[in-house]
Amino acid sequence: MKAITLYIEKTNSDTILKFSSNNILTSGSYDFNNIDEAKNSPLAQQLFHLPFVKRVFISANFIAIERFSIVEWTDVQEEVKEQLENYINNNGVIISEEIVSKKIPVEVYVEVTPNPSVLKFVANKKLVETDVEYKNIEEAKNSPLATELFNFPFTKEVFISENYVSITKFDIVEWSEVTIEVRSFIKQFIANGNTIINATAEKPAKTITNNTNNRENLDDVSLQIINILDEYIRPAVAADGGNILFQSYNQDSKIVNVILQGACSGCPSSTITLKNGIENMLKQLIPGKIEEVVAVNY
Repeated sequence: MKAITLYIEKTNSDTILKFSSNNILTSGSYDFNNIDEAKNSPLAQQLFHLPFVKRVFISANFIAIERFSIVEWTDVQEEVKEQLENYINNNGVIISEEIVSKKIPVEVYVEVTPNPSVLKFVANKKLVETDVEYKNIEEAKNSPLATELFNFPFTKEVFISENYVSITKFDIVEWSEVTIEVRSFIKQFIANGNTIINATAEKPAKTITNNTNNRENLDDVSLQIINILDEYIRPAVAADGGNILFQSYNQDSKIVNVILQGACSGCPSSTITLKNGIENMLKQLIPGKIEEVVAVNY
């Protein structure tokens, strides 16, 4: 089994820190306010033995912890990360399925992204199985949630991932004017049990071509690129409300084409990230095979 790696992510609250995983941790979402409520989670019970832990939230791919003010996260976050990784990789039980879990209400909180036009609305439950991106309301016919979001006049693009929605706005409004309204709408939409993606509906006429699912037809370098993107890059860009997909690799020119989605698409800092981060990493890990990484714009 592949070792679990956790990534430390800040939230809008100074007291809450997320430890996101490169793999699925559990099904469902769980919220524990004290050790008594955590009877069905041996992991949460251990965390509550730490004197600064106030609240523990466990979801499909991350563990969020709220601290008391007796410490700062900078003093303890690495130690907590290491403790969590050791526990999980030593087959520690996260949620005991033998005990009926406590249902929790739908929560949606907001995270800023490096792209000032994009906000990330994170839910405490799984929304979709695979990432989907819509550039306009016509493409969103198979997503009731995206369709409704496009009814807001300021919505330019919608990106839906496993447990969050990234919305790109036009410049006609500031996020400070509409964030509360959008957050409340998404929270109510999910709480009402409405369909996020209609699986039986036709896919949007405009689709983005990527070769991630056709690995048997790819050369060894392309497979290495995909593995590096999946393990090192995608968790980081997902934390910023975006996604990156491998499209193609040209063996002659040594150029890698990738697709940026969500907050990464059109982000002012995406070029820097692409060149200084992704391109340099691929050059180091696959020496002599990478000349340039190019983002394909749609």
